[in-house]
Amino acid sequence: MEYNHLKYEQPDEAVGLLKISVPQSLNALNSAVLKEMSDFLEGIGNLKLKVLLITGDGEKSFVAGADIAEMQRMSEAEALDFARLGAAVFKRIEDLPLPVIAVVNGFALGGGCELAMACDLRVASERARFGQPEVGLGIIPGFSGTHRLTKIVGPAFAKELMFTGKSILAPEALRIGLVNAVFPPEQLMDEALALARRICSNSAMAVSAAKHCINENFNLTVEEALALENRCFASCFAHPDQKEGMTAFLEKRKPLFER
Repeated sequence: MEYNHLKYEQPDEAVGLLKISVPQSLNALNSAVLKEMSDFLEGIGNLKLKVLLITGDGEKSFVAGADIAEMQRMSEAEALDFARLGAAVFKRIEDLPLPVIAVVNGFALGGGCELAMACDLRVASERARFGQPEVGLGIIPGFSGTHRLTKIVGPAFAKELMFTGKSILAPEALRIGLVNAVFPPEQLMDEALALARRICSNSAMAVSAAKHCINENFNLTVEEALALENRCFASCFAHPDQKEGMTAFLEKRKPLFER
């Protein structure tokens, strides 16, 4: 399908690259962009990917935030619908069975930071900036930012960023655990692809099971989380990847896992 605000590439057979492309507003998220993202995610299973990368089109911005020009005119009811749309799209990203890597090439503010946090891993350019500046606009994060930022960096850092509305550079984001790695701008995409390919070399089934267990940890008691891990561990033994992986290890060769 053709999109007006998204670009899709497939650098490798099993790696997809989705670009948010709204150059006139530094890739800001409006209702149209979010609906296109929802449509893309609906059909992602047909692409047979092992890893999805998400980035912003251009050199300046990942996603500069939600579209303030659209939000300024919203009623309370319209704002609720907008928040629910964004939160639903980001939850779908979080719940995808494959890993999703945010490749943050510039501004990741407001909704952009929230999009990055919905991904499993975040790699950033040295010139990337992160922040939740919504309080300066008389609002709060609306796409699950209060939840995910707290979960990722802890309540103290989350409150500091959201109460002050300040933005932070990539090295500070790395220090507080908001990103996994920081690279020079010219190396960012190559490093992101190298990370994706490293993940692709493993069993997609096992990676998906590990993602499921990690994500569910936050919704379960310790006993429930451990029981889920036990079940997922055991279920791996019913999949051909387990036999192939262990046989390849014993035969001292690289495994040939299913797509």
